[in-house]
Amino acid sequence: MGFGLAFSPLVPDVVIWAALAVAAVMALLLLAGRTRGAAVRAIALGLLVAALANPSLTREDRDPLTSVAVVVVDKSPSQNFGDRNAQTEAARATLVERLKRIPGLEVRVTEAGAADGETDGTRLFSALSATLADVPPDRVAGAILITDGRVHDVPAEAAALGFAAPLHALITGQRDEIDRRVVLTQTPRFGIVGQSQAIGFRVEDQGAKVGSAQVTVRRDGDVLEKRVVAVGTDVKVNVPIPHAGANIIEIEAAPLEGELTQVNNRAVILIDGVRDKLRVLLVSGEPHAGERTWRNLLKSDASVDLVHFTILRPPEKQDGTPIN
Repeated sequence: MGFGLAFSPLVPDVVIWAALAVAAVMALLLLAGRTRGAAVRAIALGLLVAALANPSLTREDRDPLTSVAVVVVDKSPSQNFGDRNAQTEAARATLVERLKRIPGLEVRVTEAGAADGETDGTRLFSALSATLADVPPDRVAGAILITDGRVHDVPAEAAALGFAAPLHALITGQRDEIDRRVVLTQTPRFGIVGQSQAIGFRVEDQGAKVGSAQVTVRRDGDVLEKRVVAVGTDVKVNVPIPHAGANIIEIEAAPLEGELTQVNNRAVILIDGVRDKLRVLLVSGEPHAGERTWRNLLKSDASVDLVHFTILRPPEKQDGTPIN
C-alpha cells in the first residue's frame, strides 16, 4: 500500500501557470512592502492557485505479478539410450523442487520431442514459445532445457526467443559417449529405369576421432558396393535403377566399438523407378470428336509415345460380320 498526491486541474494548464505567476508577484510585493498580514495573504494566494489544480490524496494497493520460469523436458526417442531417462527425471524433480522455493516465481513444466509420426526432429524451442505464449516478456524469469543436446529448432539469433531472460541447458548422458550416424544429403524420389541415380550421404562420428568408415550400399537387399569413406565428408554414390516401382536403397556404416547405438548407422531411401516414355496404343474406329480429343491430349505430352490405329468400317457393317 502506498500514498500519493494526484492533480486533476479544473482549468487549462496555461491558466494555472499564469495564476501562479500572478500570485507569486503579488506575494513578493506584499512581503517587500511589509504589509500587515502579508504572509497570510501569500498563503491564501497559494491555496487559491492550488485549488485550481484540484489536488487529491491517493492510496494505492498493489499485488505484484509473479515471474515465470519454464522447464522444458526432452522426451525424444534418443533419450531412451542408457540411463538418460533416469537422469532427466531426477533433474526435473530437483529443479522443480528448488525453483518452487523462490517466492514470487511460477514454475511451468512442459514435455516436447516425443515421436508422434508427424513432427520431424526434436523441437524444444517451439514448445518453449507455446508455453510462454500468454506471458509478457518482462515476466519471464528464464528457461531450462533438459535434453541430450539433439535439438532441431534452435533459433539463429537470441532475439528470436522473444525474451531477454537467461536460457540454460542440462545435457543428459555421459562425457565419454561416442556415436556414429549416417546423414543423407541428397535423396532423389524418382529415377529412370535403366539409368543410375545419385545419392548423397555423410558419415558423422561424435565423440570419436576416427578418420574413415567402411560403408555398404545395398539395393533391395543385394550388396551393390562397399567402400571406405572419410568421416565428415559429403559422398555421392550412383545406384542403378533396374526396374519400375519401389527401389529400396540402404546405406550402412560399420559400427564403432562401444558406440551408444547402431540404429542410426543405417539410412534407407525409397526411389520410384519410372519409364523414360509411356507407350500408348490408341485404337479408333469411325471419326469421333472424343477420339480426336484423346489423341491431341496424348500427343501434347512429350513423355508419351503414341501409336494410333484407325479401323474404318462402312455404316452397314456394324453387326460384326466380316467385309466381303
